[in-house]
Amino acid sequence: MLRVSGLKFIVNGWALLAIVAAECLAQGPPRASLVVVSPVVEREVTVGQAFVGTVMPSKMATIGSAVDGRVIEFPLNEGDRVARSQPLAQLMTDTITLEVQAAEAELEFRRQALAELENGTRREELDQAKARMASAEARKKYMKARWDRWQKIYDTNRAISEEELDEAVSSGIEAEQAYVEAKAAYDLAVAGPRKEVIAQSRAQVAMQEATVERLKDQLTKHTIISRFDGYVTAEHTEVGQWVKQGDPVADVAALDEVEVETYVVEQYVTHIRVGAQVTVEVPAIPGQSFPGIVVEIVPQADVQARTFPVKVRVTNTVVDGVPLLKSGMYARVSLPTGEKQLATLVSKDALVLGGPQPVVYVVQGATADGETGKAVPVPVEVGVADGGLIQVTGPVKAGQLVVVQGNERLQPGTDVAIQRTIPSPAARDAVSQTGAR
Repeated sequence: MLRVSGLKFIVNGWALLAIVAAECLAQGPPRASLVVVSPVVEREVTVGQAFVGTVMPSKMATIGSAVDGRVIEFPLNEGDRVARSQPLAQLMTDTITLEVQAAEAELEFRRQALAELENGTRREELDQAKARMASAEARKKYMKARWDRWQKIYDTNRAISEEELDEAVSSGIEAEQAYVEAKAAYDLAVAGPRKEVIAQSRAQVAMQEATVERLKDQLTKHTIISRFDGYVTAEHTEVGQWVKQGDPVADVAALDEVEVETYVVEQYVTHIRVGAQVTVEVPAIPGQSFPGIVVEIVPQADVQARTFPVKVRVTNTVVDGVPLLKSGMYARVSLPTGEKQLATLVSKDALVLGGPQPVVYVVQGATADGETGKAVPVPVEVGVADGGLIQVTGPVKAGQLVVVQGNERLQPGTDVAIQRTIPSPAARDAVSQTGAR
């Protein structure tokens, strides 16, 4: 009975294998991966050499306090990212706020006084001044007539005393002067304020406006802000601490772009030009290179070492809010150091990074669009950049086809079908346009 059961098991197993084999034959061989290729080229490039460098922030600042005050808010920690104009710390502002309010009230008072002068005399005030002038004129006429009568009586029969005559004369003169005063007041009301008085009032308003702006500026300075995008690298205060004008609050480093500073000996520095495209490698980040541009060549050497500082600008990569290139990292920069020589170059997109050494995939067994071949990985060392191409050293030859699109998913020996061949040296730009589509 056991033999029969074992025999049945063997027969059933062979049947299952036969079914699987039949399905595999029905499916056919695995399909080749479609790739875009570009030929390896040979041409003259400037000789390059690697130099040791240090990653530095593109900007670095110690942000200090512009005024005296007590810290009531300090919301950031070391390593936090800050945006331009973002508050780093807040100082107490109760007293300065009251000063601003008082200065604004004084400014409003002076503005209203100026408006009163500029608007001139009101109609009701003109009518009032005119009525006073008319009243004074009527009294003047009455007192003048009284003066004349009493003078005539005195001259005719001395019916009044000399003292009474003097009183009539004095009252007449007083009435006449009162009229002159009322008429002058009316004329002033009609003419309105003098332009000099208006100018003085305007000057007072301007002075008070300046006072308000000064106090508001002081109020603004109680909020300590970052002057550029970056990361907090050091804290110099805490909540509750009293800071004086000029005291440091925090260090901020701009790392969205970094500068790799290296030192080049004098016999090589003459071959380097500002604007040259170079390659930067950071040993702490293996398998990845960073394109950079020479932005500064300091024309002052270290007298003892005879080396010149050269600065290379590199766009940083931010992963989960943390910059990949950090200040102080050790780096190697490939810089042009000599005359041109014949070199082997491939498109920058042919490089596959992430392993112990850069790799390019060479297509073997296919030379034209539509043909099928094998993708063979070839380790290389990179040199100087030349536009969209980069120098490589390794077992690759001019004319060979290397994969520039689709290489990130290849494995050694993968069957590939050439979808399109991009001629060099425009490979990189064309691939970028293809990707955009």
